[in-house]
Amino acid sequence: MQHYKDAFIDLMGGSMGGAACVYVGQPLDTVKVKMQTFPAQYQGMVDCFTRTLSRDGLRGLYAGTVPALAANIAENSVLFACYGVCQKGVAWALGRPRVEDLSPLSNATAGFFAAFFSSLTLCPTELVKCRLQAMREVALVEKREPERIGPWRLTQRILASEGPAGLFRGLTSTFAREMPGYFFFFGGYEAARALLTPPGKTKDEIGFARTLFCGGIAGVVLWVAIFPADVVKSRIQVAGSKASMTSVMMGVVRQEGVLALYNGLGPTVLRTFPATGALFVAYEGTKKGLHALMD
Repeated sequence: MQHYKDAFIDLMGGSMGGAACVYVGQPLDTVKVKMQTFPAQYQGMVDCFTRTLSRDGLRGLYAGTVPALAANIAENSVLFACYGVCQKGVAWALGRPRVEDLSPLSNATAGFFAAFFSSLTLCPTELVKCRLQAMREVALVEKREPERIGPWRLTQRILASEGPAGLFRGLTSTFAREMPGYFFFFGGYEAARALLTPPGKTKDEIGFARTLFCGGIAGVVLWVAIFPADVVKSRIQVAGSKASMTSVMMGVVRQEGVLALYNGLGPTVLRTFPATGALFVAYEGTKKGLHALMD
């Protein structure tokens, strides 16, 4: 029963963390997607942010929030539940009696395997989010007025025109992004916690500010490591392309140069530090509250 209870607590903690992450980081995530998919239309992060705000208001900056919430809550609930299970698996394989005794490298390995399962829940909802965020830019390229369409109608349209497989465009690049990304994510978080734990205390006792900072470090490490794969994923999903990840990446490099694989990195780093910090604060706080309630 203890294993089931731990998995439930990790799942709820991931859900709360995912919601906090979206509300803090969604505006700059919209900027990131626009710059990744239509870099020629903007002169930089500030230009993209201000033009989106002036044309579409806050609603434009929060485009795709509903699927982003669905994506992040689904992804993080599965991710953190599977992370807890994978931690126990790694601890068993290494002969460690407790997951608390795992090194940052061992926690990073658990995160790598957990991301496989979370990618399956993330891909469809993030595809819808990316298409909603880039809808105005697609309309400009196609020389038509942008549509006013919500996530549910867009999902129905994708299913009608492309079938269920259409919702999984970019799954390979999602795996390529998520699995190594979460290796660095959880490894960076646990390494930062270990470094910032005062003598005589445990990692769970470092407090709000240090947890926020460690979460921010984890997010920055993740995105710097995986950003080219994220650019490719966004382009595949926005265009509905059936091309392979490798061919899309090589096409971007040939036509736009290597630096095009880092379009949108600025707003991503600015977004991810507070957003991922909020994720881990909500996750750790939810875990502590549920353990106190259920133990």
